[in-house]
Amino acid sequence: MNPDLLHTYDHYFYALVALLGTALGVAGIQWFLRQSRWAAWAQSLHGVAPPFINIIGVLFGLTLAFLANDTWSAHDRATNAVFREADALRSLVTLSAALPGPLQGRVRAAIADYGQASAAEWPLLARRQSSAQVPDRADALLRLLAGRDVASAAGDTVQALMLRKVSDIRDERDQRIGLSQTHVNPLKWLGMAFLGLVTLLSLAVVHVENQRAALVAMVLFALAAAPTAAIVLVQGNPFEQPASVSPAPIAAAVQGLDTLPVLTPALGKPAFQEVKRDF
Repeated sequence: MNPDLLHTYDHYFYALVALLGTALGVAGIQWFLRQSRWAAWAQSLHGVAPPFINIIGVLFGLTLAFLANDTWSAHDRATNAVFREADALRSLVTLSAALPGPLQGRVRAAIADYGQASAAEWPLLARRQSSAQVPDRADALLRLLAGRDVASAAGDTVQALMLRKVSDIRDERDQRIGLSQTHVNPLKWLGMAFLGLVTLLSLAVVHVENQRAALVAMVLFALAAAPTAAIVLVQGNPFEQPASVSPAPIAAAVQGLDTLPVLTPALGKPAFQEVKRDF
């Protein structure tokens, strides 16, 4: 198997392991209680009090809850980063209205260039990669806004605010890239799997005198634990389906920017020209 492919989709692989491993664990314990040569010895373990299960069950539940919180927290942070990036782009569009026509058109074109490249980066983020084109366009926008033309046309205050927005855009993209690079921590999930196995064993021991009751208890626990763990695992990358963060806010922030009427700063009305660009 391709190592890069396994690294990209490792959360799906671990989700499958969680489902199959739980099923094998239930079947293996049931075989041990009924058909193995140690079945008679297993029957001698009766007498464990049912409340004992609560201790291990709570440990398992807390571990799974912490792992789920890490996963969904990463998803929320990625969503917030996208919206903050889109808000910074919209702010730059608004601030560019203070610039004269030709310069305003260049700034808006640079904003559109960056926004479109950023939105097009999503397929790469799903594969835990990034586009070299996006930072290049961010650098081009930064150089343009840091130039003397913008300083003389907009003033130091507006230019400083625009530069701060570009810095925010770069920071939010860096956070997106970092979150897309996260992968399943095998040690964390191995610890959870161990607690799940111990919980299954506890259920079997408590009901060792009634093998049907032991099987029902283990199956019910497996139906609750394994699909929940699989759901958490398949959301390991916030930029991959089935719960991918959408680039729609960024695309919407620059949508139609190439044909947006240029505003004359003195009058605040559309001038008799439009910025038209082919992307």
